[in-house]
Amino acid sequence: MNSTKTIDVRTGVSLAEFTTLNIGGPARFFVRAENESQVSEAVAFASAKELDLFVLGGGSNILVSDAGFSGLVLQIALKGVISEPAAGGARLPSEPPVSIDVRHQPSASADGSDRDNISLSVQAGEEWDEFVAYCVDHDLAGIECLSGIPGLIGGTPVQNVGAYGQEVSETIVSVRCLDRITGDLAELTNSDCGFGYRTSIFNSTMRERYIVLSVTYRLQLGGEPKIVYKDVREYLENVSAGAGSVVTLRQTRDAVLQIRRAKSMVIHRNDPNSRSAGSFFKNPIVNKEKVADISLKMNTATVPHFIVDENLVKIPAAWLMESSGYKKGYTTGNVGLSTNHTLAIINRGNASALELVGFMTEIQSKVETDFGIDLKPEPVFVGFD
Repeated sequence: MNSTKTIDVRTGVSLAEFTTLNIGGPARFFVRAENESQVSEAVAFASAKELDLFVLGGGSNILVSDAGFSGLVLQIALKGVISEPAAGGARLPSEPPVSIDVRHQPSASADGSDRDNISLSVQAGEEWDEFVAYCVDHDLAGIECLSGIPGLIGGTPVQNVGAYGQEVSETIVSVRCLDRITGDLAELTNSDCGFGYRTSIFNSTMRERYIVLSVTYRLQLGGEPKIVYKDVREYLENVSAGAGSVVTLRQTRDAVLQIRRAKSMVIHRNDPNSRSAGSFFKNPIVNKEKVADISLKMNTATVPHFIVDENLVKIPAAWLMESSGYKKGYTTGNVGLSTNHTLAIINRGNASALELVGFMTEIQSKVETDFGIDLKPEPVFVGFD
């Protein structure tokens, strides 16, 4: 592990300022860890005092209770990126953009099978979108459709972050973690992580066991952008130079950013619609028979859905909400829905966690009554009983 200095344990730190919803009470104890040793020391501190521990990343996908958190909040602030190109493959330039610290080291691979691939080991405290921008700038394909997503690197494997037809599980090679049970470092492979739709072992079967320290991604040098999502494809068709023109990673990133900005899904302090936790509900995956049931109930043959496999389909949560009367711009008290994106529950100003949870429950109840589908929230709930 890295050299360490004694951790600085603060008390009564407001957590609202660390979240994109800007909601939540104080942390009883708060530690900012800038290296692996400080992470271990903070975990030991919590264990010695028998405190609950919450690991804080970018705060873009959490809702903190009004009472705050009675244990220790550990903010992960580890920085740096290591480039590990395969033997004989190209290397990245040594000049990184601001705040991205790239160092190079030889790959352990001895054959030329990965000549066009470059692995980047990224510390958990790096900003995700800055990393995406770095990869696009250096012609590395694999995460271009994940542009504009707020948060840090460490959160990406936890939820298997995905958008516009791409998921981080497609490029993650391994995840370096601290095992809170043994106190040892663990290197988990992609298959070890149990990736699924917005899930992994980190937020399901082993939710409290591992703390992500860094993630290694394998990206394709000179690879083509992944353009499978309808919105992205249509946007690019409208701005392309014509039939047969080659779409670049840069154009794909720009398209995704424009689409997300139009939905207020790129965080901006002057945009009240971005005071949210992103898409609040997961798109439910149901049996195909459910689509037929809804079609009959709604007297329509156009229930939107996406094929998952021969038995399952995914229905857009936004369509279910709108069909139940919750459209863009719907408001109640200090909370509501974004005027640009149905799935984003927003803090309209001075909202409490209690208000937001009440609104969430109202939506879930109505959709359950109308369609027999239980909408599952995406954010992590912190400090709730």
